[in-house]
Amino acid sequence: MSYLFTSESVSEGHPDKVADQISDAILDQFLAFDSHAKVACETLVTTGQVVLAGEIKSSIYIDVQEVAREVIRNIGYTKDEYKFSAESCGVLTALHEQSQDINQGVDRGSIEEQGAGDQGMMFGYATNETENYMPLALDLSHKLLRVLAEIRKGGKQMTYLRPDAKAQVTIEYDDHNKPVKIKTIVLSTQHDEFTDEQEMRTTLTRDIKNHVMPRVVDQLEGAEVKALFYEEITYHINPTGNFVIGGPHGDAGLTGRKIIVDTYGGKGAHGGGAFSGKDPSKVDRSAAYAARHIAKNMVAAGIADEMLVQVSYAIGVVEPMGVFVNTYGTSKVDLTDGQIAQKIQELFDLRPGLIEKSLRLRNPIYGITAAYGHMGREYFEKEVSFIRHGDNGKEVKKLQLEFFTWEKLDRVDDIKRSFNLS
Repeated sequence: MSYLFTSESVSEGHPDKVADQISDAILDQFLAFDSHAKVACETLVTTGQVVLAGEIKSSIYIDVQEVAREVIRNIGYTKDEYKFSAESCGVLTALHEQSQDINQGVDRGSIEEQGAGDQGMMFGYATNETENYMPLALDLSHKLLRVLAEIRKGGKQMTYLRPDAKAQVTIEYDDHNKPVKIKTIVLSTQHDEFTDEQEMRTTLTRDIKNHVMPRVVDQLEGAEVKALFYEEITYHINPTGNFVIGGPHGDAGLTGRKIIVDTYGGKGAHGGGAFSGKDPSKVDRSAAYAARHIAKNMVAAGIADEMLVQVSYAIGVVEPMGVFVNTYGTSKVDLTDGQIAQKIQELFDLRPGLIEKSLRLRNPIYGITAAYGHMGREYFEKEVSFIRHGDNGKEVKKLQLEFFTWEKLDRVDDIKRSFNLS
């Protein structure tokens, strides 16, 4: 019997995502000038206010207030009428040094001996239903909001848009777990005042169908996915009515409150640990990236159509507690899921320090991850400049960086050889 599955995404102007982006921007600034920094930065945003809290161990000073304002400015909160703007909001800082009790279990001289920064279990997931090995409903939700933000920042169309938005996509699947139809698209976006609610609904529905959806379809890869848009789709545009009050003024935002948006949209599983604001010694982040890297390369190598990988750790312990695999009955090799998990442990070194090294996670690459998903993004390289104002004036550092290294399909050949696949 066919079934429906739904995933959602939120825009960069959603209050929780504002908080995530501030936390990751602060992390990037520390890593740019001190690659050994230990950072766990939490952010709260509300009407006219930003609160920064957490633990940081570093040899350098960063003006975290200015970092926060720059993030808010880039998102688009620049008008006082939003009741939250880059220039006028207050920024309260309550950051202190990392606990020595934690640090002694993590820093042990060599990378090979580095212990996990916390206990917990992390999951990676991949499916071949899309070109980027992500669940289709989540992938489409992200794309809808990225296009909406591009239009808003372009300033030529839909000029009434404000930064806060949410999208949700429901997909119909057949008995063989293949997507056959986009059933429903829900899109709620913050906007300027309209004359009346009916004018708002009419204008938004028209513009989303005429401006947003064509750009989304153009970005899709694969004829099968594009064909899903030829069926009749039910749209719910701003279903509650006016959405003028939004962002941190409409709802308080917190770092780490959109972990399902950040990962797989409810497909697979999640260990519960958030990513943003955490340096890679925290396995909540680094091991989740490593598990995604494994799952994606395994599916790309043809081991299974769909795969979930779990890895777990004890705080201060170097080796993971275990690796678990679920192929959901889609395995293409004559091995049990337990045997596949054993081969993964032979192929991939999952010690925390080696994950940092292999995926090059001690670099300031995290700000871009904090909106529109940490997984399913394209790997790229770019030179980035960072500016720090310190006791000796302005310091500028240019770094050639690799982004989304965990999305690289660089282990496919190794996997095929190990599983004796041609």
